[in-house]
Amino acid sequence: MRVIAGEKRRIQLDTPEGMNTRPTQDRIKETLFNMIGPDIAGRRFVDLFAGSGQMGIEALSRGAEFAYFFEADNKALTCIKNNLDKTDLNHVSQIYSGDIFSAIKNISNVDSIDYVFMDPPYDNLYEKKILQRLIDFESIDKYTTIIVEASLDTDFSYLSDLGYELIKEKTYKTNKHVFIQKV
Repeated sequence: MRVIAGEKRRIQLDTPEGMNTRPTQDRIKETLFNMIGPDIAGRRFVDLFAGSGQMGIEALSRGAEFAYFFEADNKALTCIKNNLDKTDLNHVSQIYSGDIFSAIKNISNVDSIDYVFMDPPYDNLYEKKILQRLIDFESIDKYTTIIVEASLDTDFSYLSDLGYELIKEKTYKTNKHVFIQKV
């Protein structure tokens, strides 16, 4: 796993040991950032269920202004810290540890968030629970793009009931990226 583009391109990133995380494959990450990349410069990026931190680090490498990393697993937290040290991006990032559902309240204090990326464990409805919490955050508005990496079978038919709309969906062989915004 590596940083694909931008100021830190080609830097190899560590991944957490064990089976508690599922890093996004480089080709899928590249496709996603090719879709949002032209608009990432100067933006604030949130990486939920961050694992190695590769998504937030990729955003920073491509010019994002700041990235917030949220992770509960201790091995993954160490990995994020190591990867931020390796890429020298500590000064433009903040790491939050602990239960993700409690920790995300920290972004409600931020002026505005432009992108929220989440890659929760598949098929547990974590994304729905997070979306239910984010709907009331003033830092998340109708211009914020929320991107969920999910299994192909994940149903998002509940979005309108929560106050969101599906903007687009990109399907891969084994998973998909769903782009969501507040209505």
